Amino acid sequence: MRFVQVAQRAEDLARASAWYAALLGAEPLATYDPPGLVFFDLGGTRLLLDRGATAAYLYLEVTDIDATIERLRADGNEVVSEPHVIFSHDDDTLGPAGTDEWQAFVKDSEGNLVGLVEQRRKAL
Repeated sequence: MRFVQVAQRAEDLARASAWYAALLGAEPLATYDPPGLVFFDLGGTRLLLDRGATAAYLYLEVTDIDATIERLRADGNEVVSEPHVIFSHDDDTLGPAGTDEWQAFVKDSEGNLVGLVEQRRKAL
């Protein structure tokens, strides 16, 4: 079994599309309006922005959480939680052994909470 798609609420499709395109560094795959749907590709999983969806928590992997947060802040986005370590991986159960899992949270253009995640080698 493979995760195929996640839907996120988007009241204003154009605004939400622009926000996610800037965050992801990629344009949408397809837009269907009506009925109010925009699709992005997240490494083989579709992100669907949908006027009729309920809000979901999205956790997106980033390569540099600090730079991503600073870029989003500079663009006027609300940072809800600064980057911080939430877990240290001693084994490979939930992430690569020997890494710390960093998270930060921002609000997207529609008021949805979006988690950003980075795996970093543990500091010595």
